[in-house]
Amino acid sequence: MAAEGHSSIDALSQFALEPALGAIGHSVNFTQANLMMVAASVLVLALLWIGMRPRAMVPGRLQAAAEMCYETVMSMCTEQIGHEGKKFFPIVFCLFFFILFGNFIGVFPYFFTFTSHIAVTLALSSFVFILVTAVALERHGLHFFSYFVPQGIPAVLAPLMVLIEVISYLSRIISLSVRLFANMMAGHVMLEVFGSFVVMLGGAGALYLFPAGLSLVVNVALIGFELLVATLQAYVFAILTCIYLHDAVHLH
Repeated sequence: MAAEGHSSIDALSQFALEPALGAIGHSVNFTQANLMMVAASVLVLALLWIGMRPRAMVPGRLQAAAEMCYETVMSMCTEQIGHEGKKFFPIVFCLFFFILFGNFIGVFPYFFTFTSHIAVTLALSSFVFILVTAVALERHGLHFFSYFVPQGIPAVLAPLMVLIEVISYLSRIISLSVRLFANMMAGHVMLEVFGSFVVMLGGAGALYLFPAGLSLVVNVALIGFELLVATLQAYVFAILTCIYLHDAVHLH
């Protein structure tokens, strides 16, 4: 715990990046965040490969889980984007489960939540922004820029409305990245704070055992809530990606 002498709480120290894998990490600047990214990717691939390996008519648990993952993201793409959504299924699938497993990993002790770093979420949101813009330009050419000119507005208001639309479009990068980063960071700060309360109050004497136990109960509840938030944030990131791709494909 980030308690110094059991008298203070440093809830932000858990987000500090440190080299992983010993000398290898030092030499190539490979941090625990990079290690968790590799772990999340391996877990997703393992789920799909091991789950789909039997290819049984009556699926087992892992195969059913893998099929459910596939069907959930596929329906998300087709419902939000349309028939063209099948083309973007691999990208949305990778984004959703990379973020989901990254969020889940950080809940376990001694692991690290790489989605709690703004650099990671900003990179993911920038990728989505570039992808959406590239799709829009590829499909519509220069007509894409008509997206920033709302139909039916008076000519005198056109410059102001164009400016607002451009700012709104660019703000997608910030909204995607900050939403994910802020929610994951806030959740882990709360876990650290109440976990430190348990240690500090538990070691302060019998008089403080009840508040220590209460803090433990709150921390357990927060873990369940954090798992819910982890799932919701991955879903929100994926669904917003689909919505932005819908706008790029249909230009409205």
